[in-house]
Amino acid sequence: MSGLSEIFWDEQAAAPLLLLLQLLPLLGAAVVFALRERSTAVWTGKIFALLELLLAGLATSRIDPLSPALQLAERFAPLAYHVAVDGLSLVFLLLAALLTLLMTLYGMSRGMISPGRLFAVLLLAEAGLVGMLVTVNIAWFAAFSALELWSVVFLLRRWASSRAEIQALARFVQYQAFGWLLFAAGCVVLGWGHADVNNGRWSFDLFDLLGAIPVGKFQTAAFYLLFYGLAVRTPLFPLHGWLPNMAQHGLIAVAPALMVGVKVGIYGMLRFVLPLTPGAVHYWQPYVVGFAMAGIFFTAALAFQQTNLRRLLAFAVVSHTSLLVIGVFSLHQAGIQGAVLLAANFGLAVTGMWFIVGFVFRRTGTTELHELSGLFERIPFLAIAFLSFGLAIVGMPGTPGFDAAHLILEASIDSFGALSTVAAALGNVAAAGFLLWAFQRAFLSQQKQGGHEVDRTLTMEYLVCGIALAAMLAIGFFTEPWLYLTETASQSMAERLAR
Repeated sequence: MSGLSEIFWDEQAAAPLLLLLQLLPLLGAAVVFALRERSTAVWTGKIFALLELLLAGLATSRIDPLSPALQLAERFAPLAYHVAVDGLSLVFLLLAALLTLLMTLYGMSRGMISPGRLFAVLLLAEAGLVGMLVTVNIAWFAAFSALELWSVVFLLRRWASSRAEIQALARFVQYQAFGWLLFAAGCVVLGWGHADVNNGRWSFDLFDLLGAIPVGKFQTAAFYLLFYGLAVRTPLFPLHGWLPNMAQHGLIAVAPALMVGVKVGIYGMLRFVLPLTPGAVHYWQPYVVGFAMAGIFFTAALAFQQTNLRRLLAFAVVSHTSLLVIGVFSLHQAGIQGAVLLAANFGLAVTGMWFIVGFVFRRTGTTELHELSGLFERIPFLAIAFLSFGLAIVGMPGTPGFDAAHLILEASIDSFGALSTVAAALGNVAAAGFLLWAFQRAFLSQQKQGGHEVDRTLTMEYLVCGIALAAMLAIGFFTEPWLYLTETASQSMAERLAR
């Protein structure tokens, strides 16, 4: 362990903040499910989600951003429980807590049935997300991932009411089960490698595995299994087939936001794949980046062909996920930092757009672009918010995407050269095209005769979209604290991956 002292800090924290972060959503889920009564369950769920966000903020204030170490460490050896965080972890953690709070508000605005069940499952999903973001044990990461996946499947199945929705659920389960099994198999390969050099003693702890990194074919196998397992849920082209159907037929906004709003797949690559399989990462780096660049253009082309707003947003997710992967696999400090910041921007923007699509569906009963028109006149705030979120995705100045994209492109030039960087930038321009095209058709086109009667924006809708928009713009205009929070951790990771 001493050889890793400059990288990781293994001291027990004075206060179990990370344990509280994991237990609070579980307690909230139990309380909300027990209450059942509509108004009480709704407000209790929102209170627990808010408390989790405040606790995540407290954890952020307790770390030293200038230290490259994983901090606030807690360890209980009998259960292989080991958690710790750094600046990168906390960005994802704050995002998960904020998006969960927004989803509780969104569920309330939709007037959904069984609020006790809905909010209880949302808090269970949050517990899974938080567990993945704080653990430094890869087996526990897989276990918490299973908890979150079960929560999403329950949400989709509980409110599935048509054959198309059930088929979308079946495809989602097939993809995610396969991805999870791949990741679990990768965990076994790493544990086996550790046992092989430690007299048969298995371990899945990041600290231990870094001292027994497999070599040769074993490392390649571990990389394949871990990377592709995470790529399914990220989702990365060409493993994205589950998302368009789920976005179109699943529970609008909530399930997609849980799966892609918090980019846990990207986080898993940063926390486990890169440090534990460095040789394979370097070898396969050109191929991963090549697929990512192809994915930017291929999914952008598919987006232009969509007639359904929800499916179009799904392809936007896949296109921009490719840009995140380019940042991560640049193995460059600026690229890693930019990818984390872009993930936060992406989570807020895409979730906000899905919420707005849900609000539109509640009013019109459709998300088919040829049936939508003239929405700006009736719901101008939601239209402006949709446009703002779309511009954030493509890196408009004043949003976190601007600085994040700049960092990724800077890293791409250093790592891959100007030609690849220009290609990635052009892909981002294509994304701007299809998002603006969708906005024009749904919101700005002249209202058709006999079109849908559209209600005015509700107070709760102002609150949901306003919070997401305010958070996104606040990060965009005040980016320095977030760069300060992530700079040292990103630099330390890049230095460990340097040849």
